Amino acid sequence: MAQRQTLRRRLCYNTPSNRRKISKTPGGRLVYLYQKKPGTCARCGDCKLKLRGLTFARPHKLSTLSKRHKTVSRSHGGVRCASCLKNRILRAFLIEETKIITQVMKAQKQIKA
Repeated sequence: MAQRQTLRRRLCYNTPSNRRKISKTPGGRLVYLYQKKPGTCARCGDCKLKLRGLTFARPHKLSTLSKRHKTVSRSHGGVRCASCLKNRILRAFLIEETKIITQVMKAQKQIKA
């Protein structure tokens, strides 16, 4: 017959925060070990893909980690993925180019008139 287990905490419901597994102690007793919830990874703000190079962790654990675990050494690192950032830079460049072209066209019209 299996040994009966008693919970080590007050919470008795089978919730995600109350997950546990059975472990055998060196004394031969079976006890519950509570498992922490797995952390989720940061995602790109545009395409919602998982960002590579960042640590998976729960929010409180993230607050204790150093900066190198939470970001990538690039502009918008840790917020946008590389391909979305490339698209944003390209779009900004093209918008600036169109502004310059419209100014040049306006100047040419004034010269002709």
